[in-house]
Formats: sequence, C-alpha cells, structure tokens
Amino acid sequence: MRTPSAKYDASGSGGVVNIVLKKGVKIGLTGSLNAGANQGRFGSQFAGLNVSNVDGGRSSYLNLSYNHRNFYDSLTSLREITKERFISHRAYNTTPSDALFLGFGIGREPTKKTTISTDTRISYNPYNLTNTNINTQILNGISSGLSNNITNNQNKTLSIDQGFSSKFNIDTLGSELTTDWSYNYFNRTSAQELNNIFTANSTRTGSTQPSMLPTASYGNLGNYRHLFMAQIDLKLYFNRQIVLETGLKSSYQSFISQTQFSNKIQEQIVSDYLRTNAYTYKENINAAYLQASKSWGPLVLKVGTRLENTNMTGQQTIPQPTSFTINRTDLFPYLYFSRKVAKIAGYELRAFLVARRSITRPLYDALNPGIRVIDQYLYETGNPELRPQFTQNYEVNISADEAPLIAIGRNYTEDIFANVLYQDPGNKNITYRTYSNLGTSKETYFRLMGGIPPVGKYFCLVVAQYTNNEYDGFYDGSPLNFKRGSWRFYTYHQYRFNKRTSVTVNGFVSVNGQAKLYELGDFGALNLSANRSFLEKKLTITVNVTDMFFTSPNTFVLNQGSIQATGRLESDTRRVGLNVRYNFGIKKKEEKTNMFNVEG
Repeated sequence: MRTPSAKYDASGSGGVVNIVLKKGVKIGLTGSLNAGANQGRFGSQFAGLNVSNVDGGRSSYLNLSYNHRNFYDSLTSLREITKERFISHRAYNTTPSDALFLGFGIGREPTKKTTISTDTRISYNPYNLTNTNINTQILNGISSGLSNNITNNQNKTLSIDQGFSSKFNIDTLGSELTTDWSYNYFNRTSAQELNNIFTANSTRTGSTQPSMLPTASYGNLGNYRHLFMAQIDLKLYFNRQIVLETGLKSSYQSFISQTQFSNKIQEQIVSDYLRTNAYTYKENINAAYLQASKSWGPLVLKVGTRLENTNMTGQQTIPQPTSFTINRTDLFPYLYFSRKVAKIAGYELRAFLVARRSITRPLYDALNPGIRVIDQYLYETGNPELRPQFTQNYEVNISADEAPLIAIGRNYTEDIFANVLYQDPGNKNITYRTYSNLGTSKETYFRLMGGIPPVGKYFCLVVAQYTNNEYDGFYDGSPLNFKRGSWRFYTYHQYRFNKRTSVTVNGFVSVNGQAKLYELGDFGALNLSANRSFLEKKLTITVNVTDMFFTSPNTFVLNQGSIQATGRLESDTRRVGLNVRYNFGIKKKEEKTNMFNVEG
C-alpha cells in the first residue's frame, strides 16, 4: 500500500505492507526448509525452518532461522579546511554478525464470528564492528600529519515482541471489530575500544616520527527500550457501497541510554567526562481516525482524517543536565479517488488521485545530545531541538494491481531534517555530525512503466523515474537554495525455459542522484539469478549473482555551508550465492505472476 489511508500511522509515508490471508481453506500442515550461502570479499550463510498448520478454526506457525553475515564498507573523502589545507580520510569497516530468530503463534475461532490469535517473536544478534580510519593532513599538496584510528565494537542486541489480536465479525457484509495489543523489549549493549596512533609524516624530510603518544579509550554502552501499543478498529459496511471506518490507537515507549568512557594515557586510566552520558527518553502518541468510502460502479471515493497527539520528553543528566519537551496535536487529512480504465492481459487498470499528509518524527538517537567520537577529526551528537518534518503528497497515476504504470506527483516538505556536518567552532580541523531542520523542499516526480506481459516464456519491465528536488532554507547560518534533477531506471527480465527452469535479470541505474544535501555520481547494479525445481516443484535450487559488474560504488560531493568535501563509498555488494529450499506438506495452488511487482 504505497499511500496508506488515515487508518494507518501518519509516519508511514513510505507505505505499509497489508497482508490478507485467505479464509475457509483447510490446508493442514505445510512448511519449508531453506539454506544457502553467498560470497563477496567476505562470506555469509543462512538456514531456516518455517512450519504452519491450519485446520478449520485452528492455526499455528513456527519460524526458526539462523544467519551469519559478514561484509565491508569503504569510504574515502577529502575535506577542505582552507584553500591550501585539506584533510584526507580513509575508512574501512567490517561487520561480522550472527542473527538468531524464533517466532511462533497460535490462532483460534472460539465462535463462528470471533477469531483470536497470539504470536511471539524473539531475535538475538551479536555482531562485531571493526573500523579503521586513516586521516592525513595535506598542506599545499604535501602531507603534514598522519593518524591511524582503530575502533572495535562488540555489540549484542536482544528483541522480544509479544502480540495479541482479536476480530469479531459483525455481519455477513464484512463489518468487523478488531483489536491489537503488543509489547516490545529491546536491549543493546556495546563494548568499545578505540586506539589512536599519531605520526608526523612529511614528504619534504621523508621522516615519520611520532608527534603524539598513542592513546586508547574504552567504553561501555547500553540502550534499553520498552514499547507498549494498543489499537481498536471498527469497520462498517452499508450495502457494500458505503464503508465507514474509525479507530483509536495509543503507544508508549521508554528509552534509557547509559554510556561510560575512560581514556588510557601513559598507562593511566582517566575518566572521559565528555563522552560519558546518561539519557532518558519517553514518548506517547495517541491517535484517532475517521474515514468513509463510497462506490458508484467503477468509481471509488475515500476521504478521511487522522488526529495524532505527540508527547516527547528527553532528559540528559550526564555530562550536564539538559532536557526538552514536545507536546503537539496534528491533523492528517486523506483523499483517495479511483476509477476503472480498462483490463489488459488479465490485469485491471485503474486511474488514481491521492492526497495525503504525513509526518517524520526524529528518533531518540537523533535527539540524544551525548557525544560519540568517531576519530579525532570527527564526532557525532544529537540535537534536542530537532522538530518533526511534515510532507504533503499529491499523486495522479494509472495503475495495474496497485503498481503505477504512469505516475505524476509532488511532495511538499516542511521543517526537513537531515544528517548534516558542521565544523567545530573551537577547532576547524574537527567536524561533527548531527541533525538539523533545514527549511522546506519541493519534490516533483514522474514515473513511467512499460513491458511485455507474462503471456509466454519471456516477459520484461522497464521503469523510468525523473525526480526534481528544490531546497529553500538555511544551513550553517547561510541560505540554502538549490535545485537538482535526477533519473532512476529499473529493469526486470525473466525467461522460462520450461515450467521448472527460469532465469531472471534485474537491475537499476541512478543518474545525477541525490541523498539530502549530498550530490551523487552515477551508479547502479545488475543482478542475475537462475532457479530450477525438482521433485514435483518441492525442491528449488537458486543460483544468484548480485552487482555483477561492481557498479554500485558511488561518488559524492557536499558543498553546503562551511563544508566542502568529495568522496567515494563502496560496499561488499558483488556476491555469488546459492539457495536451496524444500517445501513439504500439501502443495499450494500456484499463483499468477504479478509482472508489476517491481521494487523501487
């Protein structure tokens, strides 16, 4: 659902996934086993088991998976300090991780009109992050100083979700009353070790001598969160032509962050009062919505509004007391108009007009004023004064199965906030990363999709999207006014040799792209997969190659405010993989391929 209605959270501007399960089908016990691996510069492996049992009014499921992943990220950048002085930065990260997931649930129909279900999801993720930063000062084209920073982070995260839901069918038209309750506990702990080695490196003298004694710092970080949510929804049908929907939702979360750091200098351990931090954050969001839809044959009109009351409080006690409070109530109207246009290759084409207002709230990390040092030239900190941003979206499109074939839209965003860089006021050599509200933006986009329908062995899709961004505001005390247009192309091709064998090629190209204030160079990726089924389609083996030509690394330019920088970013994206899946139980009916299901 690309443009969710007033029933859903106003923060869901990127769309939501609405899973609709078929009812009244007795499929018994089914499931699948899957295992696989892929290899880039580093390798990853995974395995999983999925089992479900549906028997009349009873259902249950079990999901169990293990994933070991390892990859790298590499960043090189050059930042201008003055016309003669630059800092060259090279960073290389590796992130080996393990992830365990367990999910299970049961559902019952105590009566013909009532359904209740409960499910539990537990995930545990230990991972290590090793970061190597090499910084070089360049004066008049000559290297004048070198530092090597090595950071090791040992992290562990634990997440536990418990949900309970119920549904009561009011009548045979589809009217229903649903409730949903959930609780989430999240725990992340980290042990960090940072080592700095400073040297003087001059091409004039050819000497490399220590200019500062090596230093080390140690930190223990802990984040803890409790999240509660309750929701009730009522849907009433009137002669299947008028639908009235209303509901209430309330969520509450409590977040605690505790960080302790110390420095080691000449074998002496000294507390780091600058980075030691204690921070608490509480958030309560209450919402109510009302919407109605009316059908006139091929025409559908839906209008509604959502009222959300937001209450945020944050308090830092260490290193110095500071706090913030946000209390606001906002209205989010919604308009949806649809009309059937035609039917092509079994797919219904409809014209849509959608208008929707949404909100993006800053997360607690973006509000936390605690300092997190990356290296001696860069640190990051949150901004307690950060305001939420609001976006008004208007779109006209012609779609098949909810996927736009032609779309024209515009997004107006107020109080846009982004991850920005500033020079430290006390030292121009040091940069800090934070979040700021930059002003307003206007994004206009056009999307066109075309292809060959899946009526034979081969079908394809080609999607082109043009986006024009206009910014108007202030950055680092200076006016921020610029425009930039970019293109993005997608393609998807599939050839079926027979009912059991197929080959798929898909990819994208971004031309003159943009990510907030960063101007990106051209980049893209081409992926290939081939799959073959055996044992009456119960066993499927898939071989895939992602980013075959390693074209996803991209360059960037940042020329805003006092920051002028260029750089290149690459990741471990070129990988070769093998996936084996075995389905057991009653064979499900093969569904028609949706040629319009293209990720963007």
